[in-house]
Amino acid sequence: MLLAIDCGNTNTLFAIHDGTDWVAQWRSGTDSTRTADEHAVWLSQLMALQGRSFSDITDCVISTVVPQALFNLRNLSRRYFKTEPVIVGEPGVRMDIEVRLDRPQDAGADRLVNALGARAVYDGALIIIDSGTATTFDVIAADGAFEGGIIAPGINLSMQALHSAAAKLPRVAIAKPARVMGKDTVSAMQSGVFWGYIDLIDGLVHRLKTEYAQPMTVVATGGVVSLFDGASKAIDHYDADLTIRGLLEVWKLNGGSNT
Repeated sequence: MLLAIDCGNTNTLFAIHDGTDWVAQWRSGTDSTRTADEHAVWLSQLMALQGRSFSDITDCVISTVVPQALFNLRNLSRRYFKTEPVIVGEPGVRMDIEVRLDRPQDAGADRLVNALGARAVYDGALIIIDSGTATTFDVIAADGAFEGGIIAPGINLSMQALHSAAAKLPRVAIAKPARVMGKDTVSAMQSGVFWGYIDLIDGLVHRLKTEYAQPMTVVATGGVVSLFDGASKAIDHYDADLTIRGLLEVWKLNGGSNT
């Protein structure tokens, strides 16, 4: 079985693939100081609840945008799963994706993994929206190349900024308000962030499509993207497994087999 680890700025996803399907997924808050042993204690308990053990894991692939976390995640794979992990972005790790940026090294590992995950399912030119700590809009050409994109603050970051910077504004949960015009502080904040993000998504997708001047399919993923389901007119597909599918593709490209 393959253990795929996607370490983001806010959350880290651990997912197990049995050669046919994704059979388990767990999230934890990202903490770059969490040791391999601490990861192992947490993960072993969750695996045991599903009747699985560390001996089931034969391979590991890791993508992280938090460099400080990599040391402990690598040690987790080596010490507890007895396997050298495939690490996205390291020298010698194949990605098979052309990066058409002015500085190709600027393309984040998570964005390239998303591109591979999307290419495995969707045809033609794509816009991939990943909503996490940041909200990214990545353009993938019809030939599979990474063209570039947009980086905006994430919805949780915006809500946190409102609370932190304005003394009288409370911390509120992100939710779709019943109406656009708020009748109190909480509903006004929720409306501003939620509908502001819907218009940010729809507006930026429209601008990208106009500039690119080709038919494009819009695919959305990320921890809070389900909030936008049915609200955004620009999103064609919601794909919760996009990133881990990309990690599976990286693993295959680097000698792994799903048979």
